[in-house]
Amino acid sequence: VQLQASGGGLVQAGGSLRLSCAASGNFASINNMNWYRQAPGKQRELVAVITSGGSTNYGDSVKGRFTISRDNAKNTVYLQMNSLKPEDTAVYYCNADYISDSWHNTWGQGTQVTVSS
Repeated sequence: VQLQASGGGLVQAGGSLRLSCAASGNFASINNMNWYRQAPGKQRELVAVITSGGSTNYGDSVKGRFTISRDNAKNTVYLQMNSLKPEDTAVYYCNADYISDSWHNTWGQGTQVTVSS
């Protein structure tokens, strides 16, 4: 299974961006789809999680500003990011749990988000 992320870019503080991540390949189903981010010199942190049933959870730093959603028919997860801050600058990675012969976890290639002040 491959995850292809897109939608990153440069935006001013207070602006918005929408990230997408599409899964492709051979799998029976996808369970959780997640967004992580990693800023320079920092550990990778969990941004948001969405289950196959649509339940969501967010990191404290993005609650109320970011919204995760998914389109199961398209095997795609989205991250709508509003009220962006310079501290949101990071490489954003999508991640998914899927089942083929057994459960697996896979990562996308990352997309850069830069928020200028």
